Amino acid sequence: SFAYFTIKDRLPQILTRVIDTLHRHKNEFFEEHGEKGVEAEKRAISFLSKLRNELQTDKPVTPLEDELPDAALWNQYLDYQRNLSNGNGEPSWFQSPWLYVECYMYRRIHAALAQNPPIDNFDVFKEGKVQNFFESQEAVIALCTYFQELLKNIKDLDEKQLQEELFKLLQVSLWGNKCDLSFSAGEDSSQKSSPLQSLENMITYILVNDMEKLWSLLINTKKINAEKSNVRVDIILDNAGFELVSDLVLADFLLSSKLADEVHFHGKSMPWYVSDTTKHDFNWTIKQLQSANHMWMSRCGINWEGNLKKGVWVYSDHMFWTLPHDFPSMAEVAPDLYAELQKSNLLLFKGDLNYRKLTGDKKWEYTVPFHQALNKFHPAPLCSVRTLKSDTQVGLKPGQGEKIQASEPEWMVSGKYGVVQFDAAL
Repeated sequence: SFAYFTIKDRLPQILTRVIDTLHRHKNEFFEEHGEKGVEAEKRAISFLSKLRNELQTDKPVTPLEDELPDAALWNQYLDYQRNLSNGNGEPSWFQSPWLYVECYMYRRIHAALAQNPPIDNFDVFKEGKVQNFFESQEAVIALCTYFQELLKNIKDLDEKQLQEELFKLLQVSLWGNKCDLSFSAGEDSSQKSSPLQSLENMITYILVNDMEKLWSLLINTKKINAEKSNVRVDIILDNAGFELVSDLVLADFLLSSKLADEVHFHGKSMPWYVSDTTKHDFNWTIKQLQSANHMWMSRCGINWEGNLKKGVWVYSDHMFWTLPHDFPSMAEVAPDLYAELQKSNLLLFKGDLNYRKLTGDKKWEYTVPFHQALNKFHPAPLCSVRTLKSDTQVGLKPGQGEKIQASEPEWMVSGKYGVVQFDAAL
């Protein structure tokens, strides 16, 4: 399965890159922290080399021994996995659910640094994210330019034109999800060309296209709420780099078109899945745009900083997003986060990992309804915007999956196909 390939090949590659990154920063650690920095780097590398060995030799998954706030929840989850195995031995790297052990690896990488001050705040994936951003410059410029030109006459657009623009920017945000560094084990995955040119040709690759439903939700909510309260959209972020810029443009469009009054962004509280957005990545990206020597890029950055200051954009992270649990367990594991999401009019979940967590990462039949796969997870109307990079997909028409499978055996994991899949809350 793709899961087997991921655990056998991709995860050890990612660990090797992390170890290599720490090696390369040895002098920097010495300059900043003296011998303490070098000692911490050695300890972290030894911890990670041991982890890589455990993974490659299919050792049992061990409880976390650090004092970080989420350790108890992780260890409870390990007990839960042990109970599932009904005494058939300890959960191990190759005998456990893929979602669990992959999340567990990233949590152990985090522990390797968090337990080794003074380098405990070093993001081992930061270089890759920064490189992805700079290598996607042309695409970022094209998108910012398009958007700033659009803003000049956004007030004059009628409903049909607004809808067209929303669909365009949603698609840019969807295909921006291709740029995923955990998927390419850290290899270059930047967006090189203008993201707007090829949208027409790409539409046939959207297997479930619920953009119309999304539009009618937004436009009706706007009409109902015109007098009363704020319309709130939440975006559960995925990758930093070009994808994040496309999400920020979409968020700005929602505000500028008055389809939403506030947008809440949810990022990761630790470096996660190589390219996932942390608070530092979020702020760094806006600063980079602000200081760019390109008029429309810097205009975007300045406006977005303004949105944060005014409180119409809110960034937050929550420990739950970096736990191994699927989303149907959120109400029980993180009731505070579930209650927060219930305040939203629309939740946009970006990317493949969020899709896996929405659907429990199960081997569903392709035709199982999305609503059913969500297994009672309905804090608010929600939509998954995701390119396929793992073999979980629901809500297809009868025969649709089989037809593609016949000519493209890799269709579920190639990133070539996408979905904009909507579910109205109960």
